[in-house]
Amino acid sequence: MPAGEQWDLAKVGAHWQQEIERAERYFKSWVDRCVKIEKIYLQQTEQQSAKRRFPMLWANISVLQPAVYARVPQPVVERRFKDSQPVARMGSELVERNLAFTADDADLDSIMRAVRDDFLLCARGTVWLRYEADFEPLDMGVVPSDAPGMRDDVSPMEQITDERVCIDYVHWSDFLHSPARRWKDVTWVARRVPMTDQEFDKRFPDGRASLAANGAGSKHGTNTIDRAQNEGKINVLEIWCKSENYSVWIAEGSPVALEVSEPPLKLKGFWPCPRPAFGTLSTGSLIPVPDYVYYQGQCDEIDILTRRINKLTDQLRLKIFYPSGDGSVSPAIEKAMRPENDTVMVPIPEWAAFTDKGGSKAIVSLPIDDVQKVVVACIEARKQLIEDVYQITGISDIVRGDTQASETATAQRIKSQWGSIRIRDRQSELARFARDTVALAGEIICDQFQPETLMLVSGIQLLTAAQKQQIQMQMQQAQMVAQQAAMRAQQMGQPASPPQQPPIPPEMQQMMQQPTIDEVVQLLRNDSVRGFRIDIETDSTIEPDEDAEKQRRMEFVQMVGGFMQQAGAIAQQTPMLVPVMVETLLFAARGFRAGRQLENTLEQVGAQLSQAATAPKPPPEPTPEDMINLRTTQVKAQAEQTKAQLGVAEAQIEHRTTVEQARGDMAMQRMQHLHDAQQAAQQAVQPQPPAYQ
Repeated sequence: MPAGEQWDLAKVGAHWQQEIERAERYFKSWVDRCVKIEKIYLQQTEQQSAKRRFPMLWANISVLQPAVYARVPQPVVERRFKDSQPVARMGSELVERNLAFTADDADLDSIMRAVRDDFLLCARGTVWLRYEADFEPLDMGVVPSDAPGMRDDVSPMEQITDERVCIDYVHWSDFLHSPARRWKDVTWVARRVPMTDQEFDKRFPDGRASLAANGAGSKHGTNTIDRAQNEGKINVLEIWCKSENYSVWIAEGSPVALEVSEPPLKLKGFWPCPRPAFGTLSTGSLIPVPDYVYYQGQCDEIDILTRRINKLTDQLRLKIFYPSGDGSVSPAIEKAMRPENDTVMVPIPEWAAFTDKGGSKAIVSLPIDDVQKVVVACIEARKQLIEDVYQITGISDIVRGDTQASETATAQRIKSQWGSIRIRDRQSELARFARDTVALAGEIICDQFQPETLMLVSGIQLLTAAQKQQIQMQMQQAQMVAQQAAMRAQQMGQPASPPQQPPIPPEMQQMMQQPTIDEVVQLLRNDSVRGFRIDIETDSTIEPDEDAEKQRRMEFVQMVGGFMQQAGAIAQQTPMLVPVMVETLLFAARGFRAGRQLENTLEQVGAQLSQAATAPKPPPEPTPEDMINLRTTQVKAQAEQTKAQLGVAEAQIEHRTTVEQARGDMAMQRMQHLHDAQQAAQQAVQPQPPAYQ
């Protein structure tokens, strides 16, 4: 929605000028105090007294800086439930790699160091996050709004060529928020952005007239250096109001707002900045108290004693008094006491007069022993004040490296542990701030980044749903063609071979097994379903203890090695327990910070082991004795089979012989019957002789 179409710019500007003035009055005492502390830290006080100051604040800050933050935080994106979820696993890996690139691209290390210094000096440090994208016109006409990678806020005639998450450091004097007791009660936050004329005209093309009419854009600065840096720039305030759900841009001192619009980012916590890294706070307000306030009195006394010691040290000079009445002796004494004369032979003209006055008694020196005693007493008093400061700040002697030769290693380790208790809160606060900053950057990446950007930055290539479906259709068509070719060969009388699956490249097979980029982006875009917890390692912002890290890795290796030996014996006896042992190993490995990098590998290997254990086992390979016995059995069986076949053949031959003999007998009988029948017939035909009467 265009600026000013829904809101009255003049009314909104007048309202926010009053709110800004009220907040500046609320924080004025804290700002004045921080300005003085910053001058003391930078030795920007009076030149004469600055040389006579003991840099206690600088020394304490120098000790605390590497103790509370020493290296850039490493983003770690973990699944909320550490089980086998391919889409969640791939989404977490994509976001983690994009966050790692964002941390390097935005120079998160230098930003965190600046926040650390503000946190230690003024008890408050913060940053501001924003999303930037570069556009270019499309070459191929109008693209449908539902095309992959297109968003509602992008014109169909433009496409995003580059996008990034910017993390801006905000100086402690350029950050404001509404007066409140707790951070959750804050209704608006604001930051001051100094802009050059070119930057202002590019961002607000119609804002120059408003500035000229109202004489706004006053230069802001807490000190001379800040004013010089912002000279010639226009101070513009960016305000995010949670109660009204809009963002406002207004020039400092202008009663008319430059722009009023909906928040450009839809964040879960609304604010484009994490909760500031606060130092000492009371339960009644969010005005922090710098640590220097609590030992400022001791530092003032230390500075007084330092100046006194320096003045007394200047008095520790050998000063000689001698009588000047005798003109012959005085020049010789003066020549002997000159600073440039270390060893010199001085002639004395009136030796008798010199000895008559007692020689050395003629010279009287200033008593410097008393001055030395006062200097020693001042040094002891200053040392006690320094010890008092150490007790107040909690910086123990072991943290500063001050120890005794008689102390054992155990005693030093105990002192180191107890000495770090007082700074653990500071470490935790900066670690929390870094975690919230990374979480905000991760939320912007999940909501705003295009699929192409996610894959390009992470170096992981995934298929879209349409590409995966197209490949599957091509594979099915190839399989159908192979089946048809086999059927035609069978019809032509050729030997039919089983249809073979067309070869697929290994890279394509791996991509086919992975989830699609559409599924991953759908998970990332849905806030209610997005199952991630974006966090950093607990000690990634402080200097790691190499011995402790080695010890943790050795414990992890010993744990895995011992478990593997026991699990191997159990798996051979009871293969069904392999899935239980795999889950037990993953449960134990997730408890070690050193095992996070191996978690995915262990899950993959565990799945393969579980699948192999539940699959039917092939028969064991026979031994040489088994092979001989098997061969012998086969020979015997073959001989028995041959013998049986011979018996069957003999029986068949006997049967055939019997049948043939029976057939021959029957034929002989048939022939005999025919012969008998023929003879009978012949006898019947022959004439009978007459009978004699």
